Amino acid sequence: MHHLIGAAVAAALTVLAGTATAQTPAPKDLPPRVELHTIPTMTITDSQFLAGDAAGKEVTLAGELSLAQGSGKLPLVVLMHGSGGIGGNVGYWKRQLNGMGISTFTIDGVTGRGFTGVGDKQASLGRLAFILDIYRSLEILAKHPRVDASRIALMGFSRGGQAALYASLDRFHKQWNKSGVAFAGYIAFYPDCATTYREDTAVAARPIRIFHGTPDNYNPVATCKAYVERLKKAGADVALTEYPNAPHGFDNPLGANPPVATKADQSVRDCRIREDDKATLINDATGKPFSYTDECVRIGPTVGADPEATQAVTVAVADFMKTVLLTAK
Repeated sequence: MHHLIGAAVAAALTVLAGTATAQTPAPKDLPPRVELHTIPTMTITDSQFLAGDAAGKEVTLAGELSLAQGSGKLPLVVLMHGSGGIGGNVGYWKRQLNGMGISTFTIDGVTGRGFTGVGDKQASLGRLAFILDIYRSLEILAKHPRVDASRIALMGFSRGGQAALYASLDRFHKQWNKSGVAFAGYIAFYPDCATTYREDTAVAARPIRIFHGTPDNYNPVATCKAYVERLKKAGADVALTEYPNAPHGFDNPLGANPPVATKADQSVRDCRIREDDKATLINDATGKPFSYTDECVRIGPTVGADPEATQAVTVAVADFMKTVLLTAK
């Protein structure tokens, strides 16, 4: 008798569990399919990139495509990490974007090059190499049957934010972007704007948005403000949003709060760098080619999280995506 009662109770619980499972919708940020893609690209110096010199070292990187829930061709955001590699901020934005019905393509720009990160050895990888990686990824995405090539945006963080910002330059598109695809919009988180490139106010006719923090002492907001003013004068659709308490990397949920100094990361916060007519990056203070051994380079900038700024920027990015990627064309 007891066996029969126990069996009946177990059966009832099984039915109830099945009913509860059936009534619980899948989380919107759960991608139904993830693909890993190889990205044939090159490791080149900044001078090679600026000169259009394709005699770099061939390398194969990896990219993770997370397809959002939905059918047919979907909008997508390319995510480009910073000097430390793919961190918590990238994971955070993958979830946010996938939850909005936007696929993501995350580029790993360091592992395939033999690094875990380059924050403390910035000279080991040209800062413009990530732009080439981004354009090479577009060649893959432009042909993918589940990607709407007319609705691809670019988002980058720190070193990757610099790449996202300057990937908008018309000159660089002409030199390196062979995909036949143009980004629908550009989002740069706390990028380095200390370098002035030739023709750097001639940018794509697409919206550019920069998100930065006032106390950022890795990539100070002041140089980005100056660049944004030059872009506005040239007629670009650009805006910078500044958060008063946000340190560098403020959108990383795993970041320290309060923020902490890095051990050995290199910052060019006190440098002013410009490209000369020979595609060489010059330190304005010395008039000589810039080097990470220059006196202006600083060590140990501060990084950390700011939940309040993260909440605000999440709303701002969602609004931007609704306008740029989710509005019917």
